[in-house]
Amino acid sequence: MHRTYSLRQSRAPTAAQLQSPPPPPSTTKTGRFFGKGSIAHTFRRTTAGSFGPELSRKLAALVKMEKNVMRSIELVARERREVAKQLSLWGEEGDDDVSDVTDRLGVLIYEIGELEDQFIDKYDQYRITLKSVRNIEASVQPSRDRKQKITDQIAHLKYKEPNSPKIIVLEQELVRAEAESLVAEAQLSNITREKIKAAFNYQFDAMREHSEKLALIAGYGKALLELLDDAPVTPGETRPAYDGYEASKQIIIDAENALASWTLDQATVKPTLSIRRTSEGYNLEDNASQRESAVWDDHQDVEEHEEAKPVAV
Repeated sequence: MHRTYSLRQSRAPTAAQLQSPPPPPSTTKTGRFFGKGSIAHTFRRTTAGSFGPELSRKLAALVKMEKNVMRSIELVARERREVAKQLSLWGEEGDDDVSDVTDRLGVLIYEIGELEDQFIDKYDQYRITLKSVRNIEASVQPSRDRKQKITDQIAHLKYKEPNSPKIIVLEQELVRAEAESLVAEAQLSNITREKIKAAFNYQFDAMREHSEKLALIAGYGKALLELLDDAPVTPGETRPAYDGYEASKQIIIDAENALASWTLDQATVKPTLSIRRTSEGYNLEDNASQRESAVWDDHQDVEEHEEAKPVAV
């Protein structure tokens, strides 16, 4: 019997890809040393944040740690596909219903591995965006160092040679250095906020797509399980002939169509917030108080309506 391992034999763009073109392959998938296990994984974890300018070390550590996360997801994706193949091979020798259902389940599980592989590419956009902030932090460090160096020189001269003419020159340099530093710090502040929002939008959009597609696959997987006859049989009894081939095939087709047509606009899980943003900041929403306020407003409207009625003479 022909065994299938992927529900997408042809790589036609999905609706989500048409809406938002997929990013380039993750940088973690190329330029790897020392094989798939990668000794570099351990090296990054132990040396993260130990090098580079002081200002950018913490973010540099985060970026390196995220690379390890992506490598781990990459390993999971690869193992998931191998598991899917093995499940299909194992079920091949079973009864007709077991053979068919395990083959189809293998297709769905293989697709999970494919989705995880795509998730890595989108997750890398988040990491790359954070790297840009790290690079800006590193570029700001020299202006901080220069300002501090001049400040130290002035303090040293004022202590050793209070009347030195170099003090005036250094103070003028300090004014220029402070101005340069002020501009650099403002740019860092602005860009940091912009990039944080962009980076985590990449991550959360990728998580949202990945999670909802996993939920879809889980639903179709449970539909496949309904085709299995799990009623106990007595020794010597024969189970009814399996006739679910077309049904299992259609479930896979439906799964393919659902995954291909999914877009971010169609996301079904919506966050429910208990806070709301106002011009003065953020306020907690008290649903009970809101209901009481609405009832009171209705009561006031009724009273005003009653008062507005003309009095019969």
